[in-house]
Amino acid sequence: MPLRPGRTYRNHSGPAFTRIEYMNVNPRTKIVKLEMGNPSGQYEYQVKLVAQEKLQIRHNALEAARMAANRYLTKKVGKENFHLQIRAYPHHIIRENPILNTTHADRWQEGMRRAFGKNIGRAARVEPGKVILVAKVRSDGILDAKEALRRAASKLPKSYSIVIEKLNGPK
Repeated sequence: MPLRPGRTYRNHSGPAFTRIEYMNVNPRTKIVKLEMGNPSGQYEYQVKLVAQEKLQIRHNALEAARMAANRYLTKKVGKENFHLQIRAYPHHIIRENPILNTTHADRWQEGMRRAFGKNIGRAARVEPGKVILVAKVRSDGILDAKEALRRAASKLPKSYSIVIEKLNGPK
């Protein structure tokens, strides 16, 4: 069965569900790396992608955003001239209760009785003002980092702002 549209999991209410000891299968996150580029470089600026609304971001959307930002920065500024981090981690486990739409389905399924649902993936719970991605660059790569995070934001639900901060000293 294909993935449901992202809008079905965008909003959330209630606490996050992370109790994996009650589940038969622990769904793995699709995020391959949380840090890319050169973490030990000398950087002057950091560009942040900040959420403006309360939302959930699925792990496959975070991976798509990571790939888009990493690809753009690698092509424009080079692999040794940036450090990209994902700050939102998908702890919340998404479940769904599939409903059969076939003939005689009432004999095989129980409807909403014992409707705990099957694990289908993970999501990151995000509050307004939380940083999703951070790109550290030198002064000549600020515009490229801003464009990379803009492209990454197009892969994520709802709206974000891009904040540029000057780092105190070389790190």
